[in-house]
Order: sequence, then structure tokens, then C-alpha cells
Amino acid sequence: MPVCLECGDRIRYGRTDKKFCCDDCRTRHYNAAARSGRAFRRRVFRILVRNHEVLEGLIKAGVESIDMIDLAAMGFSPTFVTSYSKVGKHNEYGCFDIKYIMTRTRVYSIMKIQNFD
Repeated sequence: MPVCLECGDRIRYGRTDKKFCCDDCRTRHYNAAARSGRAFRRRVFRILVRNHEVLEGLIKAGVESIDMIDLAAMGFSPTFVTSYSKVGKHNEYGCFDIKYIMTRTRVYSIMKIQNFD
């Protein structure tokens, strides 16, 4: 006998490929999955916003190059970006309207994208 994916009770009636014992269990299961997805997206967006704030602060301070260690100490997460492209021999990354070149040890050429629409 199949088992309900939400509560674990045996499903005693209905189709053999039935996944839930009742509508309430089905609703709870899919709502929990949607909640989990929204929480993940909110977490990623918060990290991206923090990265943008750090980079914007560096631009305002006139900093064009910084060590990754110092950047990480400021709360920057290098694994979260909004864009990536290969420019010549460099990897250019973006965080919304800010672009920069990142190596394993340093971030440089930090600048705002002028014609950002």
C-alpha cells in the first residue's frame, strides 16, 4: 500500500499511484514546498543586496581594487553574482548595476554600469 507523502499514513483507497491520503495533506505538502522556495529566494536576494551595498560603498570611497580577504570581512559573498562574462583573459562579474573583475585573491575594476536599463 502507498504511504501519504505528508503525514505518512497508509493510503487505503483510490488510485495505486496516489501520493496523499486527503486534500489537506496535499495542500500542506505543496504549501510547504512553495514556502521553502520563497525562503531560499529571499536568502539569495539578501546576499546579493549585501554584495551590492559593499561594492557601492567601495565605489563611493574611490576604491577600485581590494583583496578578497578584506572584501569577505566586509560581508561580501563572492559566489553570489547576477551576471558573468568572459572579457579577454578576465572573468567579469556583475551585481545588479555594478561590474567588477574577480580573481581568486583580488577584486578590481569595480565600477557602475553607465547604460543600465
